[in-house]
Amino acid sequence: MERKNGRLFFIFVVTIAIFSLFAGSPLAASKKVVFADLNWDSAQVHNRIAGHIIQHGFGYKVEYIPGGTIPLFAGLSRGDVDINMECWVENQQEAYDKAIAAGKVIDLGSNYPDSWQGWLVPTYVIKGDPKRGIQPMAPDLKSVFDMPKYWKLFQDPEYPSKGRFYSCIPGWECEKINEKKFKAYGLDRHYNIFLPGSDAALNGSMAAAYEKRQPWFGYYWAPTWVLGKLDMTPLEEPKYDEKVWKENYACAYPSVRVNILVHSDLPKKAPDVVEFLKKYETTQGHANKFLAYMRDTKGSSQDAAVWFLKNYQSLWTQWVSPQVASKVKAALP
Repeated sequence: MERKNGRLFFIFVVTIAIFSLFAGSPLAASKKVVFADLNWDSAQVHNRIAGHIIQHGFGYKVEYIPGGTIPLFAGLSRGDVDINMECWVENQQEAYDKAIAAGKVIDLGSNYPDSWQGWLVPTYVIKGDPKRGIQPMAPDLKSVFDMPKYWKLFQDPEYPSKGRFYSCIPGWECEKINEKKFKAYGLDRHYNIFLPGSDAALNGSMAAAYEKRQPWFGYYWAPTWVLGKLDMTPLEEPKYDEKVWKENYACAYPSVRVNILVHSDLPKKAPDVVEFLKKYETTQGHANKFLAYMRDTKGSSQDAAVWFLKNYQSLWTQWVSPQVASKVKAALP
């Protein structure tokens, strides 16, 4: 009887020890991390790049909650969501400031520091493209201030007395900004502003002109598939100046911070995940490329994430230990 009781006591002690060991691990503290699966492709691909690493490298379950910017940011503030891989800070500045000040959200820094929007033309307009049999059309074109003398090159087919500028989508803030910039630069005397009805119509006009080797002058932003696929050159503008911007927008668009945010509880329940995310940084060029891959292959965000992990191993392996990297690589299809 004493031997039996001793054996039971031994089993009890071992069980407690094992439980204590796993209770202290991140996996036991939280078996799951939740991503804000925002409703645009680049954010969803970044989620699945990070998600694949977190799941297969660190051993967590991963969940993606779909939705728009406002409800998912609210979910992040409440703790329903753990990670937002692509917060465009200035686009939701008020909510961001409140969440940070209240200690509900932690900013881990930039996902990609070179987000961009502005005016551009196909590179072959300036440099030509010998492989496609295109001669330079405007070899000295550099800035928006060169555009008046080239209006005939970008002639509006519907109103041929002026050139055509493809602007932003009606109702978007950039539509109003482009109109004011246009007047400030004096381009309204030489060009008509054409408003495409949708993003698809805007990038479709660019892609169609590119395919036909024709000039095109308009507004766009990155990261996007179309700028990953087509060789376009931004036109120079005066450097962004806050005073000038508030007065008449006669300068370049300001850069927008695209940062990785986490709920304030995540460092406690998944410290290894937070350390990984602090090191996670890409460029808009990377996003342009994986978005172009999605477009060309008609693939999913998961397909694009796998493509990235296979093609940019020299980059993402810097974010994790060799042991974690080996697990991630082994899990790639």
